[in-house]
Amino acid sequence: MLASVYIDGFNLYYGAVRGTPFKWLNVARMCQLLLPDDQIVNIKYFTAMVNPRPRDPDQRVRQETYLRALRTIPNLEIILGTFLTHEVTMPLADNSGRYARVVKTEEKGSDVNIATHLLMDGFKNRYELAVIVSNDSDLLVPIQTVIHELKKPVGILVPAQQGHPSVMLARHATFVKHIRQGVLANSQFPPVMTDALGTFVKPASW
Repeated sequence: MLASVYIDGFNLYYGAVRGTPFKWLNVARMCQLLLPDDQIVNIKYFTAMVNPRPRDPDQRVRQETYLRALRTIPNLEIILGTFLTHEVTMPLADNSGRYARVVKTEEKGSDVNIATHLLMDGFKNRYELAVIVSNDSDLLVPIQTVIHELKKPVGILVPAQQGHPSVMLARHATFVKHIRQGVLANSQFPPVMTDALGTFVKPASW
């Protein structure tokens, strides 16, 4: 089938590659391995530019380098949301009644952007199969709309190193597959890459 893939970048990072040696991930290769019988016509990667924290000032540089690698994939489009950092007061987990001032980071917009693109591409008949890389149950309604109103199948690639896929998504999706570490290991970009701007390399700290 002609497939469009919609990737929640933060969900993929925190659910599959954080804390692993597989961060330099070629998502096109990953999708090919997981969807061997389908023709992937386009991939949309949803993320936001991070605000680096003082203890990790190179975080933004690593992200920009990774997005540069992703842009070498011919049929991939990057859609940016917003990354917010702010201080909030929250209770301590020890039930002492004490509070602490913490830095809270939130990525805004990706779930709405994924839902919008999924529905618009479906209405315009740009795919026969939609595949979502996320475990976010907030995407349930647009998934149901594509399946029941547009009569198109929707699969889920779950970026979960441990645990189970969202019960809501698993119940309604056409199929669910886990992104295993073996697939991640076989889906890495080469350490040295070239694009229209020249040669660049995988971040050393990765």
